[in-house]
Amino acid sequence: MKLCLGIFVKEPIPGRVKTRLTPPLTPDQATELYRVALHETVERVQGAAYNVVLFYSGDEEYFEKAFPQLPRICQSDGDLGDRMTAALDRLHSLQPAAAALIGSDSPDLPFVQIEAAFSALGESDVVTIPASDGGYVLIGNRRPYPQVFQNIDWSTDKVLLQTCQRAVAADLKYSEQGGWEDVDDIVSLRRLLVRSPDSTTADYVRRHLGSVVEV
Repeated sequence: MKLCLGIFVKEPIPGRVKTRLTPPLTPDQATELYRVALHETVERVQGAAYNVVLFYSGDEEYFEKAFPQLPRICQSDGDLGDRMTAALDRLHSLQPAAAALIGSDSPDLPFVQIEAAFSALGESDVVTIPASDGGYVLIGNRRPYPQVFQNIDWSTDKVLLQTCQRAVAADLKYSEQGGWEDVDDIVSLRRLLVRSPDSTTADYVRRHLGSVVEV
């Protein structure tokens, strides 16, 4: 069964990534932290049985050099909902059994949860892995359902609830699997160090940012 996993990624540029971590991190420190988390995310899922596609924002040359073996598609214009709709449309053009999107802010997202989400799409139309901030760290579907991404208050704690409401209103079978956390601020970064101390990102923080993060 072919499964497509898209990853939303940004070119690591100071001032454009991990801005909620500045301060206490400097823009350069936050950017390097993002780069490490990005690479850990991509390198981990490459080893799984998914067709992985990068949906990038920024200069394609960075991703071409960093991940030459992976297909790359520039993110579309519009808000996050427009971009995710377009990305899932592209994944479904490959005629997979199911498709899903993740970001690069959860480098320690367990495979078991990704696999559970894909498995749930055997019966559900739309699946999410909820995030602790009221959003989600993964969304997947069996075929394109653009209505799920319409009229959402993005970057708020209403995203998950509204996504569920849009799916139900469209008479789609919706399910949630597991739950995880994006690393967006200093508190969530500290929690990453506790729950996944052996991750590449956690190791980088301890070695290079320990005094700033107070670990």
